[in-house]
Amino acid sequence: MQIEITGHHVDITDALRDYCQTKFDKLKRHFDKVINVHVILTVEKKVQKAEATLHMSGNDVHAEAESEDMYASIDTLIDKLDRQIMKHKEKMTDHR
Repeated sequence: MQIEITGHHVDITDALRDYCQTKFDKLKRHFDKVINVHVILTVEKKVQKAEATLHMSGNDVHAEAESEDMYASIDTLIDKLDRQIMKHKEKMTDHR
């Protein structure tokens, strides 16, 4: 899985990049057919926003989260993506 991290009005530090890497590696244990991930981290006044698009076989998943802390935004984003991936996985394996 390739992870591409970009920032708008924020510098992507090594700590922030490593935090994103470890969080997105947790998604891999639920569904390993994710091809690549594009993460955009944005700061607008006091709102810190994280959004991501996952390209996987059969579907693209997009989610975004806002908070006053960038790490909290990333955590919320991962939770949302995890739910969407589980739903996609259930659709793929449901053979009625």
